[in-house]
Amino acid sequence: MNWTHAILWGFAATIVLTTIMSASRSLGLTRMDIPFMLGTMFTPNRDKAKLYGFLVHLMNGWIFALIYVAAFVSTGLFHWWFGVAIGAVHALFVLLFGMKVIPGMHPRMATETRGPDPTHQLEPPGFMALNYGRGTPIATIMAHLVYGGILGLFYS
Repeated sequence: MNWTHAILWGFAATIVLTTIMSASRSLGLTRMDIPFMLGTMFTPNRDKAKLYGFLVHLMNGWIFALIYVAAFVSTGLFHWWFGVAIGAVHALFVLLFGMKVIPGMHPRMATETRGPDPTHQLEPPGFMALNYGRGTPIATIMAHLVYGGILGLFYS
């Protein structure tokens, strides 16, 4: 495993993924803001949450990059299309499992079965994060396909 390339391209892929998701919000395709959602797990300060969440998201991107690279190395498939395939699985995992469990871990998020308290809480994502807009699954899948494609194309 080439650690330098994994860290470099994991960073680049995470920045591109985050940019795609941010652009999707700006274009009205989704209301989901993963860095903000992650950051508010650690602080109620909504301004600081953006920074903390971005740092957590970046760390997650590096961790997932190592998983992708392990898949490349173990299979011997160092191709963009294999990275895209892993990205599809990753996106579906995030949408079908990750979004389902985050309300149970998040101290400032309502759940599907329990509405918000009198204090401000984040809306739960719901099935495939559809509570954040109908375009959310599409934007999330596309961003993860690009993430995987970057790792598959540039990791060596």
